[in-house]
Amino acid sequence: MEKFKTYFLMIGLTLLFVWFGSFIGGKTGMIIAFLMAVGMNFYAYYYSDEQVLKHYHAIPVDESSASGLYKIVRDLTTKANLPMPKLYIIQDQVPNAFATGRNYEHAAVAVTEGLLDLLSADEVKAVIAHELSHIKHYDMLIGTVAATMAGAISMLANFGMFFGGNGSDEDRPNPIVTIILMLIMPLAASIVQMTISRSREFMADEGSAKLTGHPEWLQSALIKLDNYAHGNLLHDAQPQNAHMFIINPFLGLGGNIRELFSTHPSTEQRVERLEALK
Repeated sequence: MEKFKTYFLMIGLTLLFVWFGSFIGGKTGMIIAFLMAVGMNFYAYYYSDEQVLKHYHAIPVDESSASGLYKIVRDLTTKANLPMPKLYIIQDQVPNAFATGRNYEHAAVAVTEGLLDLLSADEVKAVIAHELSHIKHYDMLIGTVAATMAGAISMLANFGMFFGGNGSDEDRPNPIVTIILMLIMPLAASIVQMTISRSREFMADEGSAKLTGHPEWLQSALIKLDNYAHGNLLHDAQPQNAHMFIINPFLGLGGNIRELFSTHPSTEQRVERLEALK
């Protein structure tokens, strides 16, 4: 069912993208949008995980090089009935973690050195359980595709001025409507992306609480991560993959505007929801 939901979302975002291309560029725009969507979805599906791991200089580890972390992940994956994901450590003192991969067989979990240093063993278990919940529900693929298509829609809107409609004045879109859509569509796509990411964070938090049986472990971990993130910025952090992390790596930037357009719900909201699960 989760895989079906993922593919349904991919198809829906692609159709929206193609429709937008058709509207502002007629048949030419539709063809360009379709080719862009196919190419971007193909890349996002097969290569986005490798790209993000490489970007953050994630180092693969195994049982011999990270026995404590490996045991935590192995125990939790056994309990969750998941295959063992690949494990990576990012050499950064800012505590954070993310999961990536298009399916169970190609899943990976990455944590920073700072997270392992800051959190207790129980809190690390809660964070890993959160990331495994993302994997179980194909959240990372959904988030990656949503982010990719949101960026593609913004790019298409920027090129919209070069599309001349479908060739005839009577069939050409109303220029005022076109301009409005070129402004609204990227914003709408970003809002869809953020909505998906926020709802999936809540679901992963709940999944962590159920898997560990201790919501308070994740509550404590989130509070520590939130406090640290407000004064520190993860090295090489990028807005396009910020949604992947358990805590927004840009938490220390901005104010109300940042909260409004954040890919994560507030830590206070997450802690409150976890409190209700006790």
